[in-house]
Amino acid sequence: MFSVGIVGTGSYVPENIVTNVDLEKMMDTNDEWITSRTGIRKRHFAAEDMPVSELCYIAGLRALEDAKLAPEDVDLIIVATITPDYAFPATACLVADRLGAKKAAAFDLEAGCTGFIYGVATASQFVATGMYKNVLVIGGETMSKILNWEDRATCILFGDGAGAAVLQPVEEGYGFLSFELGSDGSGGKLLCQPAGGSMNPTSLETVEKKLHTLQMAGSEVYKFGVRIMGDVVGKLLEKAGLTHEDVDLLIPHQANIRIIDAAVKRLGISPNKVVINLDKYGNMSAASIPVALDESFKEGRLAEGDTVVMVGFGTGLTWGACVLRWRKVGLKE
Repeated sequence: MFSVGIVGTGSYVPENIVTNVDLEKMMDTNDEWITSRTGIRKRHFAAEDMPVSELCYIAGLRALEDAKLAPEDVDLIIVATITPDYAFPATACLVADRLGAKKAAAFDLEAGCTGFIYGVATASQFVATGMYKNVLVIGGETMSKILNWEDRATCILFGDGAGAAVLQPVEEGYGFLSFELGSDGSGGKLLCQPAGGSMNPTSLETVEKKLHTLQMAGSEVYKFGVRIMGDVVGKLLEKAGLTHEDVDLLIPHQANIRIIDAAVKRLGISPNKVVINLDKYGNMSAASIPVALDESFKEGRLAEGDTVVMVGFGTGLTWGACVLRWRKVGLKE
């Protein structure tokens, strides 16, 4: 079994920026109310004719360039998203074609905001066993396309973007040290898109009732997020034989500043070790963590040997976390 790590990262957010002040012109809300309750000041929205595959393509290309890999070297592409181009074919297949990754297997993975964590956990198994050497994992979303603009409690929260990582075998002692994944389907209706599947096929009635938009029980999801982020990181570190003092950088899902602050307090991790960028992007679902990871590296917050924890939660309900010892160099053949 090979040790598996991340050897390249990349990200992309659309150019169009929507601030809280812009939202004031669209609905009954204001900048102070949004900022104080969520920590979000602005978000990026894709153009109407820009599908999520385009965001994923750009982020994926940048990750491959960072890893010094050609698209034809990629063995597998996993795209984590809840806003795919189509119900089928898989967005990952479209991205593979766009990249020119002719040898790559490809599939989509749906775990909501936990999608990137589920993605790297899945990808690492292919690499650890030696089945594949180069796997590209992308978390991408166009959340703006499934928002109900009459629901001011949810539409203020989300943004669009994509982040990517290249996984390869790495030197023993580096890379992923532990994963912790979980789900609770009994809470599935707390955060969902009710129509468009086999439960509620598309009809005039489902469209009129806006059942193809995101719907969320905010207070229940908030309480779930605060509890589960602390719990899952605690279990993760214990499994890896580490403590909160060993963590050099914590990259949480960027859902709400109050959720992050409460979870960090429970864990006893110093706030200056926590990556927060939701003020710029809002909640980008599966893209939040990989975008934050890419920015952290580019800003010099990641050094070789650092212990990095990534943790997320989302629709499903799902949750997941991983810890890795950072070294962005693949195993030499």
